[in-house]
Amino acid sequence: MYSGAAAAAGPPRRDFISVTLGPEEVVGVGGYNNSKAWRRRSCWRKWKQLSRLQRSVILFLFAFLAVCGVISYTSMGEAWKSITNKSLDDQRTEQEIPGLKLANPAVLPAPQKADANHGDYPELSPQKPPKPPHVRRGPSNLQIKAPRRDTRLKTQRDTIRAVEELVQADKVEKMEKSIISWRGAVIEPDQSTEPPSSKIKEPKKPSSVEAEDLKEPVPINERQLAVIEAFRHAWKGYKDFAWGHDELKPLSKSYSEWFGLGLTLIDALDTMWILGLKEEFEEARKWVANDLVLDKNVDVNLFESTIRILGGLLSTYHLSGDSLFLEKAKDIGNRLMPAFKTPSKIPYSDVNIGRGTAHPPRWTSDSTVAEVTSIQLEFRELSRLTGDEKFQKAVDEVMKHVHTLSGKNDGLVPMFINTNSGQFTHLGVYTLGARADSYYEYLLKQWIQGGKKENELLEDYMRAIEGVKKHLLQRSEPRKLTFVGELAHGHFSAKMDHLVCFLPGTLALGAHNGLAADHMKLAETLIETCYQMYAQVETGLSPEIVHFNLHAQKGHKDVEIKPADRHNLLRPETVESLFYMYRFTGDKKYQDWGWEILQNFNKYTRVPTGGYTSINNVQNPSNPEPRDKMESFFLGETLKYMFLLFSDDIDLINLDKYVFNTEAHPLPIWVPA
Repeated sequence: MYSGAAAAAGPPRRDFISVTLGPEEVVGVGGYNNSKAWRRRSCWRKWKQLSRLQRSVILFLFAFLAVCGVISYTSMGEAWKSITNKSLDDQRTEQEIPGLKLANPAVLPAPQKADANHGDYPELSPQKPPKPPHVRRGPSNLQIKAPRRDTRLKTQRDTIRAVEELVQADKVEKMEKSIISWRGAVIEPDQSTEPPSSKIKEPKKPSSVEAEDLKEPVPINERQLAVIEAFRHAWKGYKDFAWGHDELKPLSKSYSEWFGLGLTLIDALDTMWILGLKEEFEEARKWVANDLVLDKNVDVNLFESTIRILGGLLSTYHLSGDSLFLEKAKDIGNRLMPAFKTPSKIPYSDVNIGRGTAHPPRWTSDSTVAEVTSIQLEFRELSRLTGDEKFQKAVDEVMKHVHTLSGKNDGLVPMFINTNSGQFTHLGVYTLGARADSYYEYLLKQWIQGGKKENELLEDYMRAIEGVKKHLLQRSEPRKLTFVGELAHGHFSAKMDHLVCFLPGTLALGAHNGLAADHMKLAETLIETCYQMYAQVETGLSPEIVHFNLHAQKGHKDVEIKPADRHNLLRPETVESLFYMYRFTGDKKYQDWGWEILQNFNKYTRVPTGGYTSINNVQNPSNPEPRDKMESFFLGETLKYMFLLFSDDIDLINLDKYVFNTEAHPLPIWVPA
């Protein structure tokens, strides 16, 4: 109702607001009203706007979360149930046996009930649970039954977990079995590598290893005992007159120093281990632990320090499992690395291990090819053990560089290489003797060490052997012995170093590893020649160098010896090859030849007060002119190879598991990770 004043003023004024609505926004037809139906339609519209890929991803995530929820629920339920049952069982046990506490609970779950489901593995037949009174070493059997119909949606996670735990327990059991004794000393292998030896050894502690898993050790025979006696006699002289020094002078009952690093002692460590000389080994170990000082101002030869010290320490570490030797090996390895700081990456010959400096010999800037290419086995193994790639990288660069060089003659290399230019020098002279010998040996052995994968090494080795056949092989008169001579600027020389007698063993090793069969035939002919280098000499000991007669002459043997070459340094190369030949052929004549050599060492080089001496004249049995020096390699190589030669146990340093460096220190062949 309006008042009278308003009426008198005329009709009232009306204000209007115009709003235009789409049909879908009219309330009750489809407009926003915060209802559940409207929200559902809005979400559906958004869902339809997504691409097919986006919708698939979202659906997958929801399905994954749902599966995880089911798995978590079932796993938690089973685990809680197992814990509850175990607690009840433990309580019952403690009630039955007062005072008993369950220590070190089992890693594996307790055996399940007969109707427990362990996953869908139809290929495994159901097994009955073990009887309670029976106790068996190792993990308990898994109880496998077909899944019930109402549990077929359960995942296989529980079964997978149980299998993984079973495998882990089996590894633990194998580890316990591998704690073994090799000739009286306990070995606990480094778990990061393969066990160092395949030789069956007595267990450290009594265990339930089945009898069929044990191999009876091969008894030590009389010839091996003779080697042990010879070693002890040599060691007595070293211990009495040269302990901790490099080399024994047995006649003057004193010593000589080269590097002042106890070369003889370190070179002999693994020999003592292989011969089973526990007391001597422990004495030497104490010296290494307490008295071997590497931080000293002294120049050492890179090659000799690597093959004798680094190689000896690495080998002893693998045989004994004692980390002391690995730590010392890392120390000397790092101290030798300055040798590689050259313009060409071809290392210098000499290193000062205290100052960290290196230099070539004073008279030349060259290094010998054998020295720079015969340190690879040791540095590569040091990298594998330490995880530090710098050692292997340095020596691999040397081999790759030499592989590409010109100046070779059908695979044969010159004797010298310049550290500045990285090129061969003194071209045209080719030999398998001093300054080049172990280059060829390490081509093959690196290939074997690395698992036969480095084809460049094999190619260089095979090419070199063909070069030997083409250029260096000749036959002597009158017995037509095959020998390896030398080539100098196209002229053949019938000169053969005793050092070359490494070749028969190397050829046999290559043939054993699948190389050409004619390599073994050549090895058989060459080892006969090396034996004749002893047998045709008055003392039965080989000189350092021989010359072969190429033309038959009345009253002349195949072997001729010059006065400057008739010394014997107690070298190992012939015995080394005899060891390989016997190991691969089983021919007893190789053992007999080695026995003759040992008897002649005892007859002409043994010093009554202890030790053995090199001699100046192998052609004079009445006065071989002793030189008053026992080289470290007599203990490190010669007697070691003698002992192995006389053994009929092929697992005593198994040649399918170990490769010897050029100082007779065995290093493991790498196996795929």
